[in-house]
Amino acid sequence: MELMTLPRCGVKDKVGFGTDSRSKRYALQGSRWKVKALTYRISKYPKRLNKPDVDKEIAKAFSVWSEYTDLTFTPKRTNPVHIEIRFEENEHGDGDPFDGPGGTLAHAYFPVYGGDAHFDDAEYWTIGSTRGTNLFQVAAHEFGHSLGLSHSDVRSALMAPFYRGYDPHFRLDSDDVQGIQALYGRKTSNSGTTTPTRTTPRTSIPRVNNELCKDAKIDAIFNSADGMTYAFKGNMYYRLTESAVAEGYPKPISEGWPGLPGNIDAAFTYKNGKTYFFQGSKYWRYNGRNIDGDYPKLISEGFTGIPDNIDAALVWGGNGKIYFYKGTRFWRFDPLKRPPVDAADPPFPRPLAHWWFGCKNVPASFGSLGNVIADPEHSYSSHDDIDGDFLMDAGGTDERPAHDEHGDSSAFSHHPFAPLLIVTCTLFALRHWFGH
Repeated sequence: MELMTLPRCGVKDKVGFGTDSRSKRYALQGSRWKVKALTYRISKYPKRLNKPDVDKEIAKAFSVWSEYTDLTFTPKRTNPVHIEIRFEENEHGDGDPFDGPGGTLAHAYFPVYGGDAHFDDAEYWTIGSTRGTNLFQVAAHEFGHSLGLSHSDVRSALMAPFYRGYDPHFRLDSDDVQGIQALYGRKTSNSGTTTPTRTTPRTSIPRVNNELCKDAKIDAIFNSADGMTYAFKGNMYYRLTESAVAEGYPKPISEGWPGLPGNIDAAFTYKNGKTYFFQGSKYWRYNGRNIDGDYPKLISEGFTGIPDNIDAALVWGGNGKIYFYKGTRFWRFDPLKRPPVDAADPPFPRPLAHWWFGCKNVPASFGSLGNVIADPEHSYSSHDDIDGDFLMDAGGTDERPAHDEHGDSSAFSHHPFAPLLIVTCTLFALRHWFGH
């Protein structure tokens, strides 16, 4: 009961990872950065601390993790960066409002959702003091989430969900070290040379699903918050591995997501970790495998401007916006804007052939082209005036175009064709999973 009164991290608990939680207490969320040279930016500083002092504490917090791995963290003044850091109060555009002093101190997103870290600026942040809330220790904890660690059930671990106060002699617990090294490996020595060893991977015969081999057409496919890939077909769903269908599948959709019907049109997992399913004129929102409130709801109410009976949907890692596809057209949806379907020039919906496939002999719009903007993704200003229960509570994202230097899990998404290719090419690639 004492722990329940302590200030805590706002990231939901996921502890006891693995088959034997007695010997392995740290928890891995399921995603990690594909590069070890990471960048970060403090885009909004706390009101009551000096910027140079904050810079030092944030760098110190990152060094906690680089001490035991080959990860490096470089500050930048401008985007794009891997991890963006902001100090905010109350509702701040990501669907997870802060609650004022005490309670939730901060929250961070796992790598698959961008890695950003937000701190409640209503807290009394301090540096090197037993008074208030120590910025360094909380930041080090949140950056653990940004790197892919969930909460640990080891009470002495930094990644335990509760803040226990300033420790002037702080060091990572062995549980934290084991967790981060499980993701990124041990720190290698800078002196001397090592000879890499070659291992011969064991080969296995991919599990073949006869039904999918006969008809590989599926209804929808998406990546879940736990890093798994699921495909839907009729009333059944499949979990896909790197080479085949996972053992024990298919399973009934109603078993995996109680209350969800079959024949799904599209699905995606948003930055807030919640998954949205679409069928006909309705949509459902799930938090993990549990329905997240009073659903289903009408697409016309929750996703204003998006038509019914869509063909596909995805979240583009390049800007965090949601793209919906139907027939030969697509819509770009931003929950932070009014109207949420971007009122750009040319307007939405737009032709897929011109904007995604580079077919220049096809008009860029279905109406008057007007002034064609060379880079429509950045032709509008960003708004932060979202209020509490607007639309789908998806949570906000700052405009952050991806570039090659990013090197993360969405490194290729800077190209405007990439998101749709993920959807269309995945359907062809399913033969790789389902067998031949």
